[in-house]
Amino acid sequence: MTTAVKDMLDTYPAHLGSVDRDKLAHCIEECIACAQACTACADACMSEDTVNELTKCIRTNVDCADICNATASVLSRHTGYDANITRAILQACATVCKACGDECASHADQHEHCRVCAEACRRCEQACNDLITSLG
Repeated sequence: MTTAVKDMLDTYPAHLGSVDRDKLAHCIEECIACAQACTACADACMSEDTVNELTKCIRTNVDCADICNATASVLSRHTGYDANITRAILQACATVCKACGDECASHADQHEHCRVCAEACRRCEQACNDLITSLG
């Protein structure tokens, strides 16, 4: 399936080196999807009657969305590529996705939006870890 992310990677005029294009595209897409899910989950949490009990979830969602958006942006730039920076932001993203996934999972039995968000976080965490592994 072709996506805008894959199309943009295909149009990049220089060689991407040894980076696995499929894993890179998948990771960018998962970061974007996770950021959206976290933003929507935080908003949904603020609409719940039990909003006071969801403060940590909201904060974790917002932090995760910010880091996922930043990660997608860094991964989308290739000129002057620095593997150390890429590895560091991927590790940060995997870490925040795990924390957010765990937090949302703890509310998943009461709030469906938390269940959906936890799943998005788990997919993004896995995509980040897969890309880290492929960087060598």
